[in-house]
Amino acid sequence: MGELERVLREHGHRVTRPRRAVWSVLREAQAHLTVEQIAASLNDAGEDVDVASVYRTLSLLEELDLARMSRLGDTDASRWEIAHPDEHFHLVCEQCGDVDHHVGSLVAQIREHLAGDHGFEATEVELVVSGRCARCARRRAG
Repeated sequence: MGELERVLREHGHRVTRPRRAVWSVLREAQAHLTVEQIAASLNDAGEDVDVASVYRTLSLLEELDLARMSRLGDTDASRWEIAHPDEHFHLVCEQCGDVDHHVGSLVAQIREHLAGDHGFEATEVELVVSGRCARCARRRAG
């Protein structure tokens, strides 16, 4: 039994074809996807899953800590990906739109600062850093 099936059943949810299909798209994605991109990918694969089902599935996956929604800067569109710990933050290239994860101690330092200096207990930290990726910076310099 896969992770999706195990978590759904542990929380009393049914394992359905649309849920499996959306999960599969997220797991195979090489990018952070909008709901529309997920629906298009499902449609291209011959899956008959409407946009409303994609939204409901993503909401459930987020509730179960299997998926994560992020706002990555320049658009109002939310982007979805497989859930990851807060210690990962997003580096967003303003030129090509590439999004990379960076792992480091910065998020932990922010949490400690907020707790120690401000008495604020952060429940979630979403850190997005905008700039140019190495490839685009080289193109601009060259």
